[in-house]
Amino acid sequence: MRLDKFLKVSRLIKRRTLAKEVSDQGRISVNGQQAKASTTVKVGDELVVRFGQKLVTVKIDRIQETTRKEDAPEMYTIIKEEKVESEG
Repeated sequence: MRLDKFLKVSRLIKRRTLAKEVSDQGRISVNGQQAKASTTVKVGDELVVRFGQKLVTVKIDRIQETTRKEDAPEMYTIIKEEKVESEG
């Protein structure tokens, strides 16, 4: 599944266009490699996403084309969340 679609379906990021922008800005890595929106992700991959001052690391547990809001968190496990110091 494409990275931008996974982020939307899993509800880590609410909209696919926003998921595409975030990945194109280089704020997401898959298994330590910087990822684009079109990067293919699979079960077991580790994503690191930068949300402003927060770095979230998640592991993909399940891939589904669609999911209900209540079931979305079952698609991934949050490994860690850490604050990032602002540059400047």
